[in-house]
Amino acid sequence: MVSVAQKSNPLELWYEEPATVWMTQALPIGNGYVGAMFFGGIQEEQIQFSEGTLWSGGPDSNPEYNFGIREGAHKYLPEVRALLEDGKKAEAHKLAQSKFTGIIDTGKQYNAEFGDYGAQQTMGDIFVKVGHSGNVVNYKRSLDISNALGKVEYTIGKTTYNRTYFGNYPTNTMVYRFESSKKTDYEIRFETPHVLVSQNFKDGVYTFEGKVADNGMPFETKLSLKMSDGKISFKDGVIYIKKAKDLVILNTSATGYALKFPTYKGNDYKAANNAIAQKWDTTTFKQLKQEHIADYTHLFDRVSLNLGERPTQNSPTNKRLQAYAEGANDNALESLYFQYARYLMIAGSRPNTMSMHLQGKWNNSTNPTWAADYHSNINLEMIYWPAEMTNLSECHVPFLDFIESLVEPGKLAAKEFFNTRGWMANTMINAFGYTSPGWGVDWGFFPTGASWFSQHLWDHYDFTQDKTYLKEKAYPVMKESALFWIDYLTKDENGKLVSKPSYSPEHGGISQGASMDHQIAWDILNNSIKAAEVLGINDEFTNTAKVTRDAILLPKIGSWGQLQEWTEDVDDPKSDHRHVSHLFALHPGNQISTAKTPKLAEASRVTLNARGDSGTGWSRGWKMNFWARLNDGNRTHKMLKSLLKPVGDNITGTSTAGGTYSNLLCAHPPFQLDGNMGGASGMAEMLLQSQSGIIELLPALPDAWSSGEVTGLKARGGFEIDMLWENGRVKEAKIAGKPNQSGEVKVNDEVRTFNLNADGIYTYKAY
Repeated sequence: MVSVAQKSNPLELWYEEPATVWMTQALPIGNGYVGAMFFGGIQEEQIQFSEGTLWSGGPDSNPEYNFGIREGAHKYLPEVRALLEDGKKAEAHKLAQSKFTGIIDTGKQYNAEFGDYGAQQTMGDIFVKVGHSGNVVNYKRSLDISNALGKVEYTIGKTTYNRTYFGNYPTNTMVYRFESSKKTDYEIRFETPHVLVSQNFKDGVYTFEGKVADNGMPFETKLSLKMSDGKISFKDGVIYIKKAKDLVILNTSATGYALKFPTYKGNDYKAANNAIAQKWDTTTFKQLKQEHIADYTHLFDRVSLNLGERPTQNSPTNKRLQAYAEGANDNALESLYFQYARYLMIAGSRPNTMSMHLQGKWNNSTNPTWAADYHSNINLEMIYWPAEMTNLSECHVPFLDFIESLVEPGKLAAKEFFNTRGWMANTMINAFGYTSPGWGVDWGFFPTGASWFSQHLWDHYDFTQDKTYLKEKAYPVMKESALFWIDYLTKDENGKLVSKPSYSPEHGGISQGASMDHQIAWDILNNSIKAAEVLGINDEFTNTAKVTRDAILLPKIGSWGQLQEWTEDVDDPKSDHRHVSHLFALHPGNQISTAKTPKLAEASRVTLNARGDSGTGWSRGWKMNFWARLNDGNRTHKMLKSLLKPVGDNITGTSTAGGTYSNLLCAHPPFQLDGNMGGASGMAEMLLQSQSGIIELLPALPDAWSSGEVTGLKARGGFEIDMLWENGRVKEAKIAGKPNQSGEVKVNDEVRTFNLNADGIYTYKAY
């Protein structure tokens, strides 16, 4: 089964005018290492780019940098707990604020507002002036996500101008081509906010070496013009090209950063760039483009989605989005949004590149919102939710590698703050091993982050069935995360284990037990036990893990039928707070389900109704996943429509105005990538769920998607699913996996056992 609609109509974002606003209008491209945004300006093109490892702050910005650790803080833990037990919450909070916050140093000597904590950095901008004038007609700026190609095309008089942009992952090269039907002059310059060390132009290659001001992190970017025709010269940092019909810019960038505790440096960035530049001498634009498309489509084409309507390409994307918000039925826009998330995943996260951050790989600032860091209290996890289920397991790897890199600093932080074994990570995490609580306890105290991250390690195994990975990579990290909870949890008055003190993410005050902590602690212990069983491990740790898991306070139903956010029954039914953290057990956890825990599922429904359907972009995305897990397809679809609400260019910094910008990037606002990915995850959950051990087909299908087709979605157990449905019922389905594998599938309200044949295939047809 192949989606005819998707194959015959390119998946494309397109616009009738150049972008003027980076965040809301420019279009993203990337090769995993670098994220770039192009504007499509007519007289001057602007291509802003960021390399994922370029950061300010860290150990080289301050000799006193110590990963935020406050030494000996654990000595005050008994006192905080005693104050809570005595009902003295204000005093407990005050003590926690002074002793259980991380330490950062700030000042004008640093690039970003959080000082030596640092921030992800833009590398700079490539500007290309085009020597033409006259009336422009037939302008189109587009992003073909079927082939990951950015394009700009227009006509002046009888002259046509075409630009093609893409990020080639195999050679770590960003490629920008400018073509014209008559000879044209160009001026190219690179601008950066960072310190110039040197620049030169030799044998057709411009090399800029720079460094970040506060930590001296070195970097280099190279621009090759060797594939271009025309006459090339260089003066005062500007490259001049005269009378060219074909201008090709090849760009590669690298830094001295290495993902290695404790120094985080040592990458031979010059050697890396030189090796790439040498490859340029033996290749052509055509070869680079073919290599890129083959590499990209190998991943992207694994999944096709047709939601029952043929795509309409006759309206620009920004107008299409507005029409959708005003009530137009456009299922093809919804499937485009789903596939756009997969495009962004491939463009932003490939093996041996840095993990995506809050903005993926796209950042144009030296002081971005929340440092464009690695938030653990929902955001980074959400960004990677679609990786496994939408068949992009390889794209998960940079995040998994990043998680592994946090264990050593996380152990130091756990020991000093709480005197526990194992490792922890809190709300804000930088590129330099900062796993301590944040510097504000209300939002920054979240030692649970490590265990939520660790869920991704188990999921990677659960979807791939890679036992070697589980043994060598995942289980050791998961075990260390579980050890933290074995030591940190303490008994309440009823003998149940609770997390004390704890803060529910960014909502409410200090507590004798935030429900999310208990649910995530249960999850990491449960997953560690399952991993040990797969590996045939039965030892003191696994025995203790089982006893601890079974003693954790379970989710509770409160006075107005809600799922309690804390051990204390103090939920406000009027609160519409964006975080709904206490529903972790519903999604992405699997402690709550409509089938096995219907009362808790109903309490989750009560909570969601009380919180409402507004919120930040990512909040709307998470609510999609919640409603899908509650098997309410129409409410999930309503949340999708809410997520796709157009947000204007100038709306930033509000927690209730989430939605989507005209470039289809998610508005928190401002831009964060989590909403895009949470939305795609929610759509996948509407079509396929497997967290219960049973593969469920169409578990939350909305009326709006009564007929459709999807191929290539992944289920836990290593299965790949294709299905075709009509009138809300599965007509055909194919389950693929290893030969002779077996399992259970729920299709058209019937649970049946399946056995894959010798070719690893099971086919279902409704008669």
